[in-house]
Amino acid sequence: MKIHKVNISMTLLSVSVLLVMSITQANAADHSNATNNMNKSDMPDMSGMKDDSMTMPGMNDDSTDDSSMNMSDMDMSDMDMSGMQGGEPPSDARNPDYSNGVGYGRYGKPVMEGSLPTWGVSVSKLGYLFDDDEINYETEAWVGTDSQRIMLRSEGEIQTKDDKDIDSLTSLSYWQPLGIYWNGQAGVAYDTKNDKPAIMTGIEGTTPYFIDTEARAYLYTDGQVRLDLEAEYQWRLDQHWVVIPEVELTAFSKDDTDNNITKGFNELETEVRLTYETLSRQLAPYVGYRYETALGSARGQQRQLGENVNSSSVTAGVKFWF
Repeated sequence: MKIHKVNISMTLLSVSVLLVMSITQANAADHSNATNNMNKSDMPDMSGMKDDSMTMPGMNDDSTDDSSMNMSDMDMSDMDMSGMQGGEPPSDARNPDYSNGVGYGRYGKPVMEGSLPTWGVSVSKLGYLFDDDEINYETEAWVGTDSQRIMLRSEGEIQTKDDKDIDSLTSLSYWQPLGIYWNGQAGVAYDTKNDKPAIMTGIEGTTPYFIDTEARAYLYTDGQVRLDLEAEYQWRLDQHWVVIPEVELTAFSKDDTDNNITKGFNELETEVRLTYETLSRQLAPYVGYRYETALGSARGQQRQLGENVNSSSVTAGVKFWF
């Protein structure tokens, strides 16, 4: 009998558990269906509500008309607006230059470096030509800023024998950048070989592959126009040794028999210099080789005058800047 009672009890317990689980799942399904099937009909009816019941005093039915709003009765005399921005700044406000009252010291107020007036001198060539027995030079000096300068430039040859003539071309010009890589010049010049003044204009800069290029035109008082074209490249072997090849062309607009000048390109000059830079690259002695030849009609003219058409010479000198 005891065995049958235990079996009956276990059966009733299993049935009860199954019944509870079924009821729980049914309630969850009914709740989910009720939530998903909710529509507007289940929401409370608000059709009886009117906007009139929400109208603020002093406002009419037309909400876009503010003319009915009367604020003349509002007393604003007791409102404290001292904290609002305006008027004089407090004594502890930040200084306009953000120094906060701290002095600049003995060096004074800082300024942009590019706006400071400064000066410089550069001697790119000062050497002796052994075969030609002459000294050649090329130098320039300037004063101004990074955007505006007055520049004095001179180049030429000084004979060390016979009459010791000096053939030089000196110019005084205004210099200004034209872009990132180019600068422009305009001024006056004087040529000792022609013994004539001229108006000068030119451009200088760096072309692709870092070739320093210069082009200058000179208009003389007699109508003669001279054009100088120059290109130079610095081939750096290491931190001190530099090879500098250079090419220069000279052309004229018309013949000038008094000064042995013919129309067109008159002269080609090439030079290669090996320099050794020292003292922070401000001083560089050099040795090199120079070759010069006449071009076009100038070759025949020099032959008639008994002068050499071609000339070459070993050179040695120094370049420096400060």
